[in-house]
Amino acid sequence: MSDVHKKKRSSSQTMTIMIIAGLILGIIVGSIFNIFIDSTFVQIVDQYIFNVLGQVFLNLIFMMVVPVVFISIVLGVINVGDPKKLGVIGIKTVGFYLMTTAIAITIAMGVANLLNPGEGRGILLESSEVTEYRNTEFGGESDVDNIDVNPQSFDETIISFVPKNFFSAMAETNMIQIITFAIFIGIAIIVLQDKVPSTIKLLQEFEKIVMTIVMAIMKYFAALGAFGLVATAFTHAGFGAIESLGMYFLCVLIALLLHFVLIYGSMVRFFAKKSFLWFIKGFAPAMTVGFSTSSSSAVLPVSLKAAQENLKIRESISSFVQPLGATVNMDGTAIMQGVATVFIAQLSGVDLSITEMVTVVVIATIASIGTAGVPGVGLIMLAMVLTSIGLDPAAIGIIIGIDRLLDMTRTVVNISGDAAVALVINEQETRKSKVTN
Repeated sequence: MSDVHKKKRSSSQTMTIMIIAGLILGIIVGSIFNIFIDSTFVQIVDQYIFNVLGQVFLNLIFMMVVPVVFISIVLGVINVGDPKKLGVIGIKTVGFYLMTTAIAITIAMGVANLLNPGEGRGILLESSEVTEYRNTEFGGESDVDNIDVNPQSFDETIISFVPKNFFSAMAETNMIQIITFAIFIGIAIIVLQDKVPSTIKLLQEFEKIVMTIVMAIMKYFAALGAFGLVATAFTHAGFGAIESLGMYFLCVLIALLLHFVLIYGSMVRFFAKKSFLWFIKGFAPAMTVGFSTSSSSAVLPVSLKAAQENLKIRESISSFVQPLGATVNMDGTAIMQGVATVFIAQLSGVDLSITEMVTVVVIATIASIGTAGVPGVGLIMLAMVLTSIGLDPAAIGIIIGIDRLLDMTRTVVNISGDAAVALVINEQETRKSKVTN
């Protein structure tokens, strides 16, 4: 191993250790502050230190998401070279993502039906959180009182892939539309390759600039940002919230762990022919950042770097598959929705029929396509799912207190799924190339 590679690896390991230290310290400090949550001092520290550190870090990362996704997709398409091959990889990628999402929500509903987290706890529906959530999210005066909880039809979903205005898509961080436009740009450059060499060089140089900024943010601010985000989350939620909804919390964690180990582990071992422990070790830097940010999109620059440098996934595959996964692949979020749907149904005294459970699987899987990879989006998707089977979406108020904590864990699953699929496709394409040659 060269001195340059040793230095890069050492730097990456140091950054990961610092982020983990920030996470642990944030959990400890936030849990202590939660005990004194009514204290003016605690509220000031939370608002002006924890929150500022966390939100500035998130904003810095989100600032880079659009340029990273756009440039990664364009260069990924160019590196694939053949539009027909790109189409095959695209279909295979989306197929893997939809399959794992459907499996994820099925596992979640199976675990919830087995452990019955909401049985005999119907009194929770009378809590002030439910009333408050109904008055704000579903009928009261708030920024989101016009939220649309009706699932998009298939034709509306397809139409939403194509931007009317690319700059509007960038301003709104509409990832699926940005990806669509980037694919068109990449294909056009392939067609004109000999005529636009300067454009390709410019894009490659721009990628270096963008990734330099991203890594500077990670190197100098990630540990502080992770501390701030986790500290404010635990200051507000604390372990008290986990205790009051212990079985629900446990069900989600069990389902996430089962999906992570059984599904991703099997994909890496049997499809990619790699060790799952090797995969976890190589992708650990992205997992730690994903846990702190609770955002598949925000962690994308780090995910790409870990996949390409540690897992040795070709840039042409990684740059296409992972940004697409940040939008399409929501396995962790689907697991939360599956457990929450069964939980709320049990609280309401409703026995879900097989048809209703299948409906939940189908709607949650379809809804995952084009959903923004940002904190809290799972609750909006959950409202859509609950409405589709006749359950009161205001019941989400019960779980909203601990959702930020679970959001951290399910983001780790989301991004790990993106990397696992990228690894599988990379290995398949590599073997195919060897056979062809």
